[in-house]
Amino acid sequence: MAKITVVGMGPGEESMMTEQALSALDSADVIIGYTVYLELLGNRFRDKEFLSTPMKQEVERCRMCFEQAGKGKNTAIICSGDAGIYGMASLMLELASEYGMTDDIEIIPGITAASSGAAVLGAPLNHDFCVISLSDLLTPWEVIEKRLRAAADGDFAIAIYNPSSRKRHDYLQKACDILMESIPEDRACGYVRNIGREGTEHHVCTISELRDSKVDMFTTVFIGNSKSFISGDRLVTPRGYII
Repeated sequence: MAKITVVGMGPGEESMMTEQALSALDSADVIIGYTVYLELLGNRFRDKEFLSTPMKQEVERCRMCFEQAGKGKNTAIICSGDAGIYGMASLMLELASEYGMTDDIEIIPGITAASSGAAVLGAPLNHDFCVISLSDLLTPWEVIEKRLRAAADGDFAIAIYNPSSRKRHDYLQKACDILMESIPEDRACGYVRNIGREGTEHHVCTISELRDSKVDMFTTVFIGNSKSFISGDRLVTPRGYII
């Protein structure tokens, strides 16, 4: 088997990739990924062999990676954000034993939407926080509800991934309703769309305003804790220093 790397590519812009990620992609003979992510790589890697699968074919994509490495090709499989945060790292490691490569896969981190989006908004995650995805494709909604309530009860700042889609257009509304069982309607919140890409936009609001905001799969939502506040167009969660 040749070398396999699982690469977190951040938002996709070269300037927001780590040197380690760029080096891994430069060294790869084959780069495998979801079609949209391959398109985001730009011209730097156009001399590589690109292989892709559509959405919902993640297992096939990972097996393709092992097959290419078995042919002696250094292979990289890419993920947006960080490979180990809603990425392909766990699936690759789950499948690795079938191919005798349990210890031979390198995981390369990338900038995830929680941290890159937080930077756009200011400092919404500067104290204890959690990340929750509203996608119920792999996680039952009942489990998501439980996690939302636990986060609210624990007074965590929250980063929400996958807040809405065509089939889940009301999921952010449902999530806000659940959170407002425990937190006030004026809780400081914000959201960022197209993080690190052309057309980045951000907004700050209360959770009651957030409930009726139009968001999509390219949006990351931030809900403050009880100490968070809005300052201009920034969302700030203080660490607690005395000033």
